[in-house]
Amino acid sequence: MFHVKPLKRPVRRGLRVAHVDVSVSWLGLTVGLLALGITAFATGDPATVGAATRAMKVFGDWLVVPVALLALVSGLVLALGTPWGLARHRWVWTKFWLTLITTGLSVFSLRPGIDTAAAEKAVDINLVIAPSVASATYLFITAISILKPWGLTRRGRRLRFSASSAKSVDARSSRQTA
Repeated sequence: MFHVKPLKRPVRRGLRVAHVDVSVSWLGLTVGLLALGITAFATGDPATVGAATRAMKVFGDWLVVPVALLALVSGLVLALGTPWGLARHRWVWTKFWLTLITTGLSVFSLRPGIDTAAAEKAVDINLVIAPSVASATYLFITAISILKPWGLTRRGRRLRFSASSAKSVDARSSRQTA
């Protein structure tokens, strides 16, 4: 089975700070894209549409992919390098898959949509819907990070059971016999 050496406390804490920072940045970036998308979609002014789509393109070209990948990688390293594990708790497993899916959508759908809107200087409703759904997803991910709902996965229950069985065997074998 794949095993990663646990992170030392200072490394774990620094990585957690970096993960929270980059994740909050991803949420802020998406809210900014939503504001620009709404502005471009709702206005009838071609100059405003052009400015909003250019700004969206800067965000898309320089920030979306690096921030998404940093959130994914830092979360993955934290999951694998701490007792939480990647597939032991449902909330961690859910966060991982939602982050992986939204990273993929950011790279393969959102960025091309922004590029098209900037080239045509026109925004369709998809550049309002995509950041809306992404923002809701990131808020949900934040909530489950704080609340840690749902308990252990099947794998987590199996690992906990095998660890508790090993401890009870060790406790019995260390007793003195007459």
